Amino acid sequence: MTSKNLEEAMKAAGGPVTMLRNSQAGPNVYPGVPPEYTNWRDEQRGWQETCVLFNQSYHMADLAVEGPGAFDFLNYLGINTFKNFTVNKAKQFVPVTPDGYVIGDVILFYLAENKFNLVGRIPTLNWIMFHAETGKWDVKVDLDERTAMRKDQSRRKAYRFQVQGPNAMATMEKALGQKPPELKFFNMTTLKIAGKDVGALRHGMAGQPGFELYGPWDDGEAVRQALIKAGEEFGLKLVGGRAYSSNTLESGWVPSPLPAVYSGDSLKDYRQWLPGTSYEANASIGGSFVSDKIEDYYFTPWDLSYGGFVKFDHDFIGREALEKKQNDDHRIKVTLALDSDEVLQCIGSQLQKGERAKFMEFPSAVYSMHPFDRVMVGDDVAGVSTWVGYSSNERKMLTLAILDPKYATPGTEVRFVWGEENGGTTKPTVEPHSQTSIKAVVSPVPYSEVARTSYADVDGWRGKL
Repeated sequence: MTSKNLEEAMKAAGGPVTMLRNSQAGPNVYPGVPPEYTNWRDEQRGWQETCVLFNQSYHMADLAVEGPGAFDFLNYLGINTFKNFTVNKAKQFVPVTPDGYVIGDVILFYLAENKFNLVGRIPTLNWIMFHAETGKWDVKVDLDERTAMRKDQSRRKAYRFQVQGPNAMATMEKALGQKPPELKFFNMTTLKIAGKDVGALRHGMAGQPGFELYGPWDDGEAVRQALIKAGEEFGLKLVGGRAYSSNTLESGWVPSPLPAVYSGDSLKDYRQWLPGTSYEANASIGGSFVSDKIEDYYFTPWDLSYGGFVKFDHDFIGREALEKKQNDDHRIKVTLALDSDEVLQCIGSQLQKGERAKFMEFPSAVYSMHPFDRVMVGDDVAGVSTWVGYSSNERKMLTLAILDPKYATPGTEVRFVWGEENGGTTKPTVEPHSQTSIKAVVSPVPYSEVARTSYADVDGWRGKL
């Protein structure tokens, strides 16, 4: 029986940690595209060596926010400054709780005066919709749910593609019939492809140049086919669901911070507003990091390298808490490069009788919606890993981790603890196994040298916002 709301679901499960660690939900899926168009190794190679087409039309939700109060409303909900934020610009939008913990991040598009669109995972959009409904702001919101949550899964309001890689601009030039406009990072314009007006955001993933393209759903297939044809001579690869989520290992973006809404009296009304069918009530935590305190699974903006986004030039939810935290000794986001010999031992245990390690899926080894694995130095917990998988480009098993500063220096040797305690939780993605630890070396983030070079002059992996 489904609980009425998140608050009831937590109580029925005996608390948020128990609920989330034993949730029956596996990792996030990427519907609407095949797992592989060719093979995930070549698809990974495409974003570094030629170019790729990501079809993002299905797995993210879109929220339209309009009205005379829209600008001030969104400014109040985000840590970001809105000074110099004008039409045809975008930014990585990050809201936090009153206690200063991250709810999530989405891309905020400034489409026209008093008209915005936010694109990303649903927890951030739920937070915005709650405040639009319960506050006194002169705004209206309209949610276009991701495909998996729709009754009619055959269409959305808009398509959304990304063309990325060294040959992305050549592909775009051929599709446009002229050179792409010289746009600054995270600026927008309107282009024409296949006779259709196409919204375009100057973007980049894994350090490579490109565009995010969007428009009315019914125009999507014509635009997609035009891009595929234009990219033929430039080695364009279509990217399927398997390779898509592994891109983050090279770019360094943490895709799944747990929304920090499961505790605190100030958020009780919000938890009662979120239905028992919500993402938050049905999310899952997996991995070797275990704490009875749900707060130990929360992140601050600094943990995720979003500290540069925090601007105290406006009033916003969580401002007072962040003002107190700003001078703390913040954790640091890093990449961990796992020792290949010890990874092979872990994989080899699948071919031996007796105890075996948790199975490592390729290219993404994530087996819950929110992975949390312990990172150890001796007997000390150095931090947590929160995404793990294999990069064929780097020939390495990598993880994204958040470490205490004294352990975050590149070159530091740590141990990555793989698998869950006591043979594993009741999640269907978890088979009986034994925990193992794997040697790892703290490495830069982004791990990709191209990404590090491209993003060296911007604040945060998606640009100065």
